[in-house]
Amino acid sequence: MELDISQYAWLIPLIPLLAFLVLIGVGRQAKDTGAYISILASAVSFILAVLVLIERLGGPTENYLWTGIQWLKIGDLSVKFGFEISNLNALMLVIVSTVSLLVNIYSKGYMQEDERKSAFFSYLSLFTFSMLGLVMSPNLLQLYIFWELVGVCSFLLIGFWYYKPEAKAAAKKAFIVTRIGDVGLLLAILLLFWYMPGHALDFSSIHKVFALQPDIAPGIVTWIAILIFVGAVGKSGQFPLHVWLPDAMEGPTPISALIHAATMVAAGVYLVARTFDIFRASPDALTVVAIVGAFTAIFAATIGTAQNDIKRVLAYSTVSQLGYMMMALGIGTWVSYTAGIFHLFTHAFFKALLFLAAGSVIHAVHTQNINEMGGLAGRMKITTWTFAIGALALAGVIPLSGFWSKDAILSEAYHHNQMLFWVGLIAAFFTALYMSRLFFLVFTGRPKTEHEVKESPASMTFPMIVLAVLAVIAGFVFIPGLNPWFGNWLAPEAVEESLNWIVVILSNLAAILGIGLGWAIYGKGSLSREMVSERAPWLYQLVNRKYYIDELYSRILVRPLKVLGKLLYGIDRSVVDGLVRLVAGSVVSLGRLGTKLQNGQVQTYGLVTLLGFVALALVLAGRRFIDLG
Repeated sequence: MELDISQYAWLIPLIPLLAFLVLIGVGRQAKDTGAYISILASAVSFILAVLVLIERLGGPTENYLWTGIQWLKIGDLSVKFGFEISNLNALMLVIVSTVSLLVNIYSKGYMQEDERKSAFFSYLSLFTFSMLGLVMSPNLLQLYIFWELVGVCSFLLIGFWYYKPEAKAAAKKAFIVTRIGDVGLLLAILLLFWYMPGHALDFSSIHKVFALQPDIAPGIVTWIAILIFVGAVGKSGQFPLHVWLPDAMEGPTPISALIHAATMVAAGVYLVARTFDIFRASPDALTVVAIVGAFTAIFAATIGTAQNDIKRVLAYSTVSQLGYMMMALGIGTWVSYTAGIFHLFTHAFFKALLFLAAGSVIHAVHTQNINEMGGLAGRMKITTWTFAIGALALAGVIPLSGFWSKDAILSEAYHHNQMLFWVGLIAAFFTALYMSRLFFLVFTGRPKTEHEVKESPASMTFPMIVLAVLAVIAGFVFIPGLNPWFGNWLAPEAVEESLNWIVVILSNLAAILGIGLGWAIYGKGSLSREMVSERAPWLYQLVNRKYYIDELYSRILVRPLKVLGKLLYGIDRSVVDGLVRLVAGSVVSLGRLGTKLQNGQVQTYGLVTLLGFVALALVLAGRRFIDLG
């Protein structure tokens, strides 16, 4: 069956690419026009993505696949490029294009005074192209190319303010740490190429091979799945490769929203979901995914309670929520698969909202330290209300979108692994606690800034309002027991999940307790803020310093590698370059000697010839004398 809209889906990533090329060609002369070009390109991509999704909702069950570009042909092996439209990536296209469009509109106001705003919007367009291309890739090789391109774009955007040492360091850190995960993904692709029938790397062939019992050794299947997960760990900021993601806050706030909401960090979750058949073929790999995801969720949630940078709190929140998604995928059922993607869907909106609202606050008070804020509710009403909606959605308060998706994950954990359930529930409590701390310190109390504070311009508040509406209504697409169509549409098998009232009560109780404790400490002030730091200073310091993971990496990896680098540099300079310089010096000295001998004076040549003749005669005479003797 030929699909009318899906066959034009290749235009969705192409249009932002064209915008990038135009902006690069025009350069700084684009000025404000550059923002409009980028916004227009994102808007067209968004409209096309919505049309593709509507068509998929209309009922076609088979994926639309086009692989008309032959890239490589080696013997009988042919590597083709193209695009594929499935229910999963149709949903991802809408998520990415929606957030990208809203971030572009928001950036029009946020980056208004920046001298390099044209370059900013060109990078933004390239990033959007890369992420959309990744989502639509029909095979792992093409996905890997866009995967790396997304990494390059994130490097450019995180380090956009390159004159700041912190931004340069954060960009390099993100690039290096994510490369570690990328090596794992590359090894997985090589193993799949070796063991797949016909060396096929397209997702349809992978599904056919691994959906049934694969004719591949179980140990190899486990290695393939874990190596794919290593790639996802790098991109999605899972422990222990999470350290780059909070530092990425050094980039402009719109980029924080784009990277931490629905695009780059979602790529890892999307990769695991796209190759879910491989993971289902290996129970050991699923266990690894679930444990790492659950640990990351509670690990990052506790760190978020002791950070003072508004964007870093939200960054650790992102790490924690990505852990939730990975935990859901690690449970290994199609219901948990749907729950994980559902949480990715809702998280994209309320987390983008929180970052944009945080950017609005920073834009107004010119600081990111929450201890230097306060009393903004009366002067920034739109920002306050939209941030409150995002915070409640993230905390999982019913009936906002975050509740339905988080509850779906906790329900599956409750049915299949009680340990995962309780870890997720405790993480939910800490999430509510640090978000209430953030809200009360920033928006309530007495003002602490001397700057004149006023609401952000409409170009910044409009995307926040749209995202706030989505954060409220997005969860109603999948209500267990009442509206299960989303799960049945997304998963290849029928998904039925009933509403578990025990989980509903416990998850809301955890959210209410977290919010109540935050209000008692930071809102009403009935409990001391220094309660933990005074009674257990070592515990506060441990959490505030992020469990010293960065310091640990610095001591066991960074410093030894720097010493090794200096040693190798010394060997290169002294031994390798020394030998080269010795050879070069010898040749130069020999040449200089030759120039002294060949000085162009006939008298010298005659004298040398005579002396040579005399020496030759003496040698011959000497030999004759010896023979006669």
